[in-house]
Amino acid sequence: MARILIVDDSPSQLLGIKRIVEKLGHETLCAEDGAAGVEVAKAEKPDLILMDVVMPNLNGFQATRTISKNPDTAHIPIILVTTKDQETDKVWGMRQGAKAYVTKPIREEELIKALKEFLPH
Repeated sequence: MARILIVDDSPSQLLGIKRIVEKLGHETLCAEDGAAGVEVAKAEKPDLILMDVVMPNLNGFQATRTISKNPDTAHIPIILVTTKDQETDKVWGMRQGAKAYVTKPIREEELIKALKEFLPH
């Protein structure tokens, strides 16, 4: 199955997302802020990244931009998973290189649909 990096500074959100992803049979990698997420993405080259936006150090928009502009990690699809639900946030997130945008509280079906759409078949 796929290796999925989950980047979220909330332990409860991280656990919830991890549970959904692992239930689908995928392996998870975790990072607790954007800076750590960028490092794990470079080192591990996951198949997909689920990225929170509101985090300390480097926010999810900045981390997404960094990963999507780096030739070594640009191929990795990033799905933003965030409480920021304004249309301007979605547009900005996609401009940073995100492939999809899922809002919190997470609806499991929505997350699964996004995962299936962007994971290699």
